[in-house]
Amino acid sequence: MAMETSNGKTGKFKWLNSTVVGIGIASLFSDWAHEIATTVLPSFLATMGVAAMWLGIIEGVADGLSSFAKLASGYYTDKLRRRKPVAVIGYIVTALGTASFGLATAAWHILIARSVAWLGRGVRTPVRKALLSAAVTPETYGRAFGFERMMDTIGAIVGPASAFILLQMLNFHYPSLFALTLIPGILSALAIAFLVKETERKPVSYSSFFQGAKSLPGKFRKFLGAVFLFGMGDFAPSLLILLAVSSLKEVMPTERAAAYATGLYLFRNVMYAAFSMIAGHLADRFKKNVLLSLGYGLGAAMALTVILFPLNLTTLIIVFALSGIYVAIEETLEDSFCAELVEKNNHGMAFGTLATINGVGDFFSSMIVGALWTALGQQIAFSYTAILFIAGALLVLTIKPETKVQQV
Repeated sequence: MAMETSNGKTGKFKWLNSTVVGIGIASLFSDWAHEIATTVLPSFLATMGVAAMWLGIIEGVADGLSSFAKLASGYYTDKLRRRKPVAVIGYIVTALGTASFGLATAAWHILIARSVAWLGRGVRTPVRKALLSAAVTPETYGRAFGFERMMDTIGAIVGPASAFILLQMLNFHYPSLFALTLIPGILSALAIAFLVKETERKPVSYSSFFQGAKSLPGKFRKFLGAVFLFGMGDFAPSLLILLAVSSLKEVMPTERAAAYATGLYLFRNVMYAAFSMIAGHLADRFKKNVLLSLGYGLGAAMALTVILFPLNLTTLIIVFALSGIYVAIEETLEDSFCAELVEKNNHGMAFGTLATINGVGDFFSSMIVGALWTALGQQIAFSYTAILFIAGALLVLTIKPETKVQQV
């Protein structure tokens, strides 16, 4: 396929270009930073005597605030000639917010710091996705987004491993560990600044936010409904770490249970990274709605495993493996399906809306799952999750892809 590339030259398009690589590297470093913080957050909060409900509130509020930033950023950046500076600022704010965890002495301090970090994340997310989709052809959306998800998850593999090693080297001094997250955090902003190539684009003139939202196609709005249903049950992964710790400490010392939980989370992220590229390649060859429904279904299988089987180490390995696989499919397919359903000029608005719907779902899911777990037990909490995952899987099956499947 011949087309004009971002540098103005015509020729056979190479999807793994400087922009795709730069965005991938930025995702790797940024996720490395915040996964260090995420991995130790439950144990850091435990030193303050905080229960599952507080963890759910922190994750939920931060995700909810982030969702509004995503929506505003998506709408605003469609009106700009250049989007890249907004992404750079977003990465810097996320790095500073995550590092500030080390200043916390109470749970509400973590709530503020996490919210600031996730506001930066919200600003950058639709911009990053719009920059990525603009750098490749529709026939290679799956591979480009799969590569970005894979790089992001490599950061999520290195992050927990770094946290485990550094926390012991630092004699469990959490503030020093959080301060070190600044290094990969700032490197992520530099990767966007120096590797991502963006040509000046023609802005979209939305007369209002609502006019911009109405310009999105009907199939996309139906797609958002399926995403919202799924997102309402898709709790933060830190709650899965808490599940592992609370289950394993019944049969071993708490410190050992925490070490195993960290290892399980690392294993989950290895599965996530591996299946992101697999999902991306499959997305360029098969119907995206079917693959996305499969991912949602695997999420339901994970929740049902928690409900139906005793939570020993073997069961937890299966739970964390399914978690990594379903998230890899979900995130890669949601992004590539979104890019397929909406014209490129409106990708900022589309990705911002998609991210907002996911964020609102995350806000409610983390808080509801945390509250149900605390009040009624983990089986009720995971039953709630399974029901919504199945509902989302069934709805997304009814949405036909916009373009023909490409054999590439």
